[in-house]
Amino acid sequence: MSYTNASIGSGSRTARRVEFGRTYVVRPKGRHLATVVWLHGLGDNGSSWSQLLDNLPLPNIKWICPTAPTRPVTVLGGFPCTAWFDEGELSEDGPNDVEGLDASASHIANLLSTEPGDVKFGIGGFSMGAACALYSATCFTQGRYGNGTLYPVNLKAIVGLSGWLPAGLSLVNMMEGSHDAIGRAASLPILMCHGLGDEVVPYKFGERSAQILSSVGFTYVMFKTYEGLGHFTVPKEMEEVCLWLNARLGA
Repeated sequence: MSYTNASIGSGSRTARRVEFGRTYVVRPKGRHLATVVWLHGLGDNGSSWSQLLDNLPLPNIKWICPTAPTRPVTVLGGFPCTAWFDEGELSEDGPNDVEGLDASASHIANLLSTEPGDVKFGIGGFSMGAACALYSATCFTQGRYGNGTLYPVNLKAIVGLSGWLPAGLSLVNMMEGSHDAIGRAASLPILMCHGLGDEVVPYKFGERSAQILSSVGFTYVMFKTYEGLGHFTVPKEMEEVCLWLNARLGA
């Protein structure tokens, strides 16, 4: 496991620049076939997930686990903690911090853009990290970030655990009539997993997000339900993730 220095990223030419925390890298133990950026949840950091991912039986994947910027978070009453974007109360199309989402999506894409050109790229995450991964998927399909800047990398897989799709209903409006976006959506497989007992991101938000993604042209959305699972992950869920990633990325 190796570490890179903190970096600066922004999804906009004019947006304020934000400082991201430490990035943790888990290098492949076999042949490097894929690179996956994995995003932690609210208040966490890249270290905890890098340790879990290091033990998965996926020897041909390189894992990049960045740490989100520290920022005030509305849902926590303005308390500052690591967060990929600001978030208030969850809703299908509530106010979203598009500037924050774009900055994080840009930072993720920049991490992938320095990887070898002959490997496949994926993004995954847990909770708010899953939300950011799904937002990145929408940027890829539309070919641009929310602010109009071009999206630079070609994604092959998205994984979202206990998460939701930010501004889901807005996506429906943006995808309508865009044949290029619908075509890219049809090429990008998505795995979403959610526990029925999730008390932080209620199950209905994950389920509805998967429905919206399917409705706008994401042909390969797999939504897995786990009875008794709260807002955490369990070995059975990670086994499913491993099988799915191995099939999609050959890792």
